[in-house]
Parts: sequence; C-alpha cells; structure tokens
Amino acid sequence: MDATVPPGWPDEVRPPGAPDWERTAVAWLFDLVPPDYRAHEVLRRYPVLLARFAADHVSAGLEAARTGWRTVRVELADQLPPDAIEAAITAYEREGARLAAAARGVEVVGGALRGERWVPRL
Repeated sequence: MDATVPPGWPDEVRPPGAPDWERTAVAWLFDLVPPDYRAHEVLRRYPVLLARFAADHVSAGLEAARTGWRTVRVELADQLPPDAIEAAITAYEREGARLAAAARGVEVVGGALRGERWVPRL
C-alpha cells in the first residue's frame, strides 16, 4: 500500500493501494454528483468515467458560483437588503472554495483511478 497521496487528496478516500480504496473513491465521487447519476450502471462499472462526470459537474458548479458572485450585487440590489447581498456573496465565496477543493480532489482521484502514481518531490 502506498500511503502517500498528493495535495488535495480528499480525506474520505483511502490512499491508492489500500484495501477498498477504489470503493471509497467511487462513493466520494457519487457524493459530488446529482443522486440520479447513481442510476447509470456505466458510471458504477467504470470509475474513471464517473470521475469524468464528477469533474464536469463540479466544474459547472464552480463556474456558476463565480458567475453568481460577480453578478448578485447588480442583479438583485433592488430586491434584497444590503445585508442579504453580503450574505449571498459570502455564501458564493464559501461554495466556490468548497468546489475548487472538490475539483482538485476529483483531479487527483481520477488520476489515481487511471493508474497515475504521485511521487512527492524533495
């Protein structure tokens, strides 16, 4: 078992080579996508494909959070009080940070599922 994982490796996923590591990777990836994705046998059968779907989904969410952050103040200024606008901006910032971390996790987990090995540099 190789317990060394790259930066951004999700805590919920066991290191590559550990018993059941792929099972934990698949479970984590399914947690990132809409529940309806579980109905697709092809995604359960091919974890590399699931990682691709998760990457696309997380990327779209990250872009949506960035767009919302940029536009909420202008688009809803007449409908919401200033404190609600500020709270929305904070929520977009937190969601953006969460999704950026998830995107990095999907990248490294997907790489491991494809057989890539991470070697730490000195």
